[in-house]
Amino acid sequence: MSRIGFKVLLFVVLFSTSWLAHAAAKVAVITPYLAQPGTQFYVEGFEVAAKDHGWDVNVIDTKGDVAAVISRLEDAVTQNVDAIVINVDPAQITAGLAAAADAGIPVVGMDSGTDPMLVTNVTSNGYAMAAETTSYVVNRLNGVGNVVMFVFDAFPPVQARGVIADAIFANTPDIKVVERITPDVQDGGIADSRAQMEALLAANPEKGSINAVWAAWDQPALGALQAIEAADRSDEGIVIVGIDANPQARDAIKADGNFEASMAQDFTGIGSTAASVVARVLSGEKIKQPVIYVPTRLVTLSNVDTMD
Repeated sequence: MSRIGFKVLLFVVLFSTSWLAHAAAKVAVITPYLAQPGTQFYVEGFEVAAKDHGWDVNVIDTKGDVAAVISRLEDAVTQNVDAIVINVDPAQITAGLAAAADAGIPVVGMDSGTDPMLVTNVTSNGYAMAAETTSYVVNRLNGVGNVVMFVFDAFPPVQARGVIADAIFANTPDIKVVERITPDVQDGGIADSRAQMEALLAANPEKGSINAVWAAWDQPALGALQAIEAADRSDEGIVIVGIDANPQARDAIKADGNFEASMAQDFTGIGSTAASVVARVLSGEKIKQPVIYVPTRLVTLSNVDTMD
């Protein structure tokens, strides 16, 4: 065989071996938040992209149990997966991340948070989303009014939104945050948010005592909307905004009632981008950015019909 022929054969063998390894990759996706619509869309987007790569994907839901993510990470290491994707605060699962790092298994965040043991975190820009929705509230109230906030500081992407909202409201002297509520999120947050909003409305029965609800994601905003409607206080003009623009939120915005705005995250895009990152890592590329942002969009009555 000539030297040129040997080089061609060697290239074909190496390429085929690499392709087979890439196609046969085993990837674990681990989250305690699969009850959340946003997480469901992330995972679906990831799975569609993974199918194109021919990967074997195992989606693991710990059903709200963050601590259980650690043992599921350790299980994935034992199973010798090629990559792991997480949707959880990395600061709460350090032991599991360390196990993956020791085994040389790359871990990619999918709307999680940053950590030196992650390859990168693919997410929306929570600071920008919070700034846009909070500014919407301030502008709608002409800078004057009482606001209820729904937050969830235990999860970094959502905690970041609350930080920005706090700062903007604090920088508007005539805006008063009358309550900062952290709802139970076992069902996504709707039921407990409704219950807490109902109690708050009962404690503040006067018209105009509550002017707006700012929620760090859509489920609390929807729960607050249900409470306001059940209390027959829709006509008070209480402005509600959320973040995520999930289907229920879009329907509420279309109804042209109290729920006025939300931020559309490209959930499918976050999932597919996370898959792209995994593919790049499996191909040997070093990812330089600790965070990769996927674009977002403010959704209101004026453009909600274009989101379907």
